[in-house]
Amino acid sequence: MVNHVVLFKLNDYPLDEKKKILQELKEILENLKKEIKEIVFLEVGINHEVQAKSFDISLLSHFKSFEDLDTYRVHPAHLKVVERIKETTQARAAVDYEF
Repeated sequence: MVNHVVLFKLNDYPLDEKKKILQELKEILENLKKEIKEIVFLEVGINHEVQAKSFDISLLSHFKSFEDLDTYRVHPAHLKVVERIKETTQARAAVDYEF
């Protein structure tokens, strides 16, 4: 199995707008599980401290293989989400590993 972990830091937004964007991103990321059959497991978490200096939202997903992860990366549904994330974030960190 492959674990795909991604962290996102949002752009600077007023608190109410930031909360709305976090919920939007959580929803669109979670919907990927319905659209991409290669995803075995998917979990999205919003940092409980909304005003933290650290990352704001995390994505944890599992795939059977690195080939399945590569299929996910180029899937049209994923690419659409990537575009929205690029519009709303300033930083991203990711790690992929077998477990």
